[in-house]
Amino acid sequence: MKVFSASDVARALPYRPLVEALREAFRGEVTTPHRIVGETSDTSTILVMPAWNKAYAGIKTVTVKTDNEARGLPSIQGSYLLIDNVTGTPLAVMDGTELTRRRTAAAAALAADYLARKNASTLVLVGAGSLATHFALAHAAIRPIKHVLIYNRTHDKAVRVARELHADGLAAEAVTDLQAAMAKADIVSGVTSATGPVIKGAWVKPGTHIDLTGSYKPTARETDAAAVGMARVYVDTYEGAHAEAGDLLLAQSEGQFSMKNIQGDLAQLCKGVVQGRKSDAEVTLFKSSGTALEDLAAAAMVYSH
Repeated sequence: MKVFSASDVARALPYRPLVEALREAFRGEVTTPHRIVGETSDTSTILVMPAWNKAYAGIKTVTVKTDNEARGLPSIQGSYLLIDNVTGTPLAVMDGTELTRRRTAAAAALAADYLARKNASTLVLVGAGSLATHFALAHAAIRPIKHVLIYNRTHDKAVRVARELHADGLAAEAVTDLQAAMAKADIVSGVTSATGPVIKGAWVKPGTHIDLTGSYKPTARETDAAAVGMARVYVDTYEGAHAEAGDLLLAQSEGQFSMKNIQGDLAQLCKGVVQGRKSDAEVTLFKSSGTALEDLAAAAMVYSH
């Protein structure tokens, strides 16, 4: 059985090829039972995410520790087991943390390929955690991103992300005024650990694509209801959205959105069953809850690298 480290996974998953691998996976036949979520403490969550297709089966385990920053450790850590689905033989164990970061960013970029304006050049990152650089680089692989503005409640972290993105060849700047940044944005990516609204509908300009990943509980959100209510909304999966998409569920409870108005999921977008962006003026929104399909596609790509 092969073992792939975080650096091995990173080398095997460049963003544009990973986006295309996810596109093909969403067009194919993959079984993804809803993930098991356990609250193991006040600050800890464990997730178990299985998936399989004709060739492979896989299981990802993830821990989310909201107090790990004080320990100098990532808040999200994971591992992935890839299995030959014909023989049942374990094939590989790989770093699930790097796998998760890259597939999550690539899924957002895949959605943006259908929902963001073709000429989108300014990205606003709301959040400066471990996902931030991945999201910037993944979006830049799909759209002609020329400027990245990073907002974070701890400004020093935004400065660090800006430096990292500069090293990767992107013009990036840490900002302190999110409202002013959003006035320039073509794409706004929420990658925070916030439980209450940070991205306000009143700040969203026409033509913006809003991309939400940070909140993963039905009681947490990164946007206010106004931002959701003004947008044409898409999700990665309907099941995940109805179970965990707090941004949408809370907007519905406040009477500014209905889950019945979700326009489509990633599989429907990739298969051409539903239309993505219809005009340059409309606001679109993609809410990601995460799906094991993405992990399986990424793990198979690492194994065959």
